[in-house]
Amino acid sequence: MTMLETEPYTQQIKRWPQKGRVILAQFNENSIIVYQAYRPAIGNFAAENGYFGGPFKLTRMTWIKPNFLWMMYRCGWAIKEGQEVVLAIRLQRSAFDQILASAIHSSFNSDIYSTREEWKQAVDQSDVRLQWDPDHDPKGKKVERRAIQLGLRGDVITKYAREWILDIQDISGFVAQQRVHAMSGEYDRLLTPTEYVYPVKDANVSMKLGMTT
Repeated sequence: MTMLETEPYTQQIKRWPQKGRVILAQFNENSIIVYQAYRPAIGNFAAENGYFGGPFKLTRMTWIKPNFLWMMYRCGWAIKEGQEVVLAIRLQRSAFDQILASAIHSSFNSDIYSTREEWKQAVDQSDVRLQWDPDHDPKGKKVERRAIQLGLRGDVITKYAREWILDIQDISGFVAQQRVHAMSGEYDRLLTPTEYVYPVKDANVSMKLGMTT
């Protein structure tokens, strides 16, 4: 049984923006779902204990993705080696907003930073990295819309692993079921987590992230 709310993929693509930098996610007033995929030793520990520990290394940057289909592209629908266990992590929404506010682009962006030196200083002072990557359809084809992923390190990864998580669920079984429909192109049978555009209410944060408004 998955904690995710799901909906036919064919219904969702009718309301999703076709292009632009937007955060698609499943969220409510208090929480947001983010995804990660790991080898079984890490993924199983997290799902069983409700936090990241055991072989999980707090010294390595970890990347979270609020967009389900981008996670499916990245992990190959849980077929890629080392990404066989897909986790849906329910995170405090206030913590996610804090992560967004701290995020610095992983490469220099002249629209956001006046000089490379300013950007490098911001990188050194932040524990959160930001990347906008091409989103993908269920078969892995690029679409015009951009999807966000956020890299966590330092104090942020410690708080993420132990304090900010409300629930962790192994959704690998759900992923395997839907992979059949995705790979066969039977999109009318494909269910994906219900996602809407996540509102970033702070205009300064939205501008710094480079979001499409």
